[in-house]
Amino acid sequence: MTILPILSLLVACAQLGQMSVLDIEHQRVAQNAKTYDEHNKLVDYYDNLAKETASKLTEMKGLLKNYEDHSYYYGRGGQDFQSHTVANIRYYEQATKDAEKHAGFHRQVAAELLNREYAKPAESRDQPNNAQIKAKMSSDSGDLNESVIKAQ
Repeated sequence: MTILPILSLLVACAQLGQMSVLDIEHQRVAQNAKTYDEHNKLVDYYDNLAKETASKLTEMKGLLKNYEDHSYYYGRGGQDFQSHTVANIRYYEQATKDAEKHAGFHRQVAAELLNREYAKPAESRDQPNNAQIKAKMSSDSGDLNESVIKAQ
């Protein structure tokens, strides 16, 4: 009977460390995100993270209810299980809020980037862009001066 609570406690602790490492990695990616697609991928990541942490939160609340309803199963260690589960519940509540906040931020940035893309004038393939014109002018500066002089 005591194996199940100990096993669930170990599983809960193991998942806390794994999420921290992944979150640090995604923070680095988030700091370097510049395009709509990169921010959109981060929105998906943080939405999935929020769903996962909400699911873990529900699981922890179920464990806490079990500890409270059947405290006589757990003996003296039951209070430790309860306090640890309460701490995990606080952690997962905060993690869910943070993930939702990050998803909202990246969703907003992605929407702004998308609006900027739609606001840009479309360049046709026949028309050279400004960088091509400047490069042509710098490479053909002698020819350009001669054509300007001839035109005058």
